[in-house]
Formats: sequence, C-alpha cells, structure tokens
Amino acid sequence: MAKILIVYYSRSGNTRTMAEAVAEGARKLPSAVVDLRPVADASPDHLLNADAVIMGSPVYYGTMAAPLKQLIDDSVKYHRRLNGKVGGAFASSGAEHGGNETTVLDIAKALLVHGMILQGDPEGDHYGAVAVGAPDERSLNSCRRMGERLAALAVRLFN
Repeated sequence: MAKILIVYYSRSGNTRTMAEAVAEGARKLPSAVVDLRPVADASPDHLLNADAVIMGSPVYYGTMAAPLKQLIDDSVKYHRRLNGKVGGAFASSGAEHGGNETTVLDIAKALLVHGMILQGDPEGDHYGAVAVGAPDERSLNSCRRMGERLAALAVRLFN
C-alpha cells in the first residue's frame, strides 16, 4: 500500500475543501492509503512516513501560509531522507492572478530541494490544482485529478 499524506493550511475553508477533493481522487486507488490532515496536526515525521506528500495553502502575499512554511522549515531534520518520494502542491487565492502559481511553485521548490518527484499535468492545472475563492467544480475536478494521478505514481513506485 502506498501511503499518501495530504497536508494543508486553511483559514476560510477553501483550501480544506480542495484538500478533501485531492483525498477523494487519491482514494480511487484501492492500493493507496490516504492521510488527510491540517498542518497543525502534522509534523516532519508524517512526511518521513509517507510515500507521497501533497501540500496545499492559501496565497498569503504571493506565497504559502506561514504554518505550512514552518512545517517545511522543520523538515530540514530529514534532509535527504525524503529523496525519491512523490510530491505535489495546490493553492487557493482570493483573486484571479492573486498568486496561485507562485504559491504552488514555492511549495514545489521546497519539495524539489528534498529530492522529491513532482508530476505536472499536461491537461489541467499544469503545476498543481488552483482555485480562486471558493473552489468551483473545475477546481475540484483538478484537485481530484491531481490526487488520483499522484497516488497512482506513488503506487507504481512503492508497491
């Protein structure tokens, strides 16, 4: 069984709704075990024990929220030990052109520093799922698609 960790920060509930859709997509694979948790309930140990780590955040000043960044900063104790795991990112913003891509890419850069494997999407939100305001059906479908695709990659690599 591939272990999929979806960790997120959400103040308004929009990013939580996205995280739930990512988990829904990942759960389509019977050989994936999904752990969905708010960042307040996550530690670097959770990252170490997962085969795939998918992180989500609202956009704050063009980047991820401080609690998610803190988890990433604390994960330095496992530098090199997350190498080869699957990674992914998603974000929600308050406005179109509000920083979704910069936030997704900031999370992705941190995962790449750990040596994680990221998979783009040639058909949807290329870098990771995004929403403007409350996630609409397009955004939720992108989240489900991302969850299913990244879980499938983790299953191929770790089962």
